[in-house]
Amino acid sequence: MGKVKVKKSDTFIDMTPMSDVMTLLLTFFMLTSTFVKNEPVKVNTPGSVSETKVPENGVLTILVSPQKGPNGTPTGEGQVFMSYDNTNELGQIVDQMGVTLTPAQKKTFVAESTFGTPLDKLAAYLSKPAAERGNELPKMGIPLDSIQGQEMTEFQQWVNAARQVNPKVRLAIKSDADSPYGTVKKVMSELQDMDESHYYMITQLDAKKAAQAANK
Repeated sequence: MGKVKVKKSDTFIDMTPMSDVMTLLLTFFMLTSTFVKNEPVKVNTPGSVSETKVPENGVLTILVSPQKGPNGTPTGEGQVFMSYDNTNELGQIVDQMGVTLTPAQKKTFVAESTFGTPLDKLAAYLSKPAAERGNELPKMGIPLDSIQGQEMTEFQQWVNAARQVNPKVRLAIKSDADSPYGTVKKVMSELQDMDESHYYMITQLDAKKAAQAANK
């Protein structure tokens, strides 16, 4: 008796539709993702059990640098920097500060989004190459000291300018465990003097502490 030959089925799978799906997924994530801002200093935020999320838009972030660098060496008293996510409004904010910038300098300022240069050095700083700016910015910081003949410090002027441009702007303070307490306290005090008593404290969710709190 002869053997019955089993007809082999075609195992070819058309993957063309999968490429369309991958393209759609890639486009979706590119449009919905929030990119990490390039900050002048690395800040490791403390853990917290709070699950309140900081809004993604319209937030002026106040960054207080740590007193020690990654290798443990002292970096100073902790500098204050700011960042804002809306580039169109950021250009209007710097216009409110009364500092004269060329179109090229203003374009550089808006593109970097994070700033922390004293006003009297801002124009010269923005004219420098990117690598040089990256090295200098961590050593600067927005002054918190009072200015003779003016009601507001430079820090308060930036906050006020942001409020003038966007009355609904929200504030967030981001600090490190090594950020000097005196600097953080000074930031809060200057905000209070402006009647800015509502702001977020940026932290990381401590899963262990959150679980312990939930079981109580």
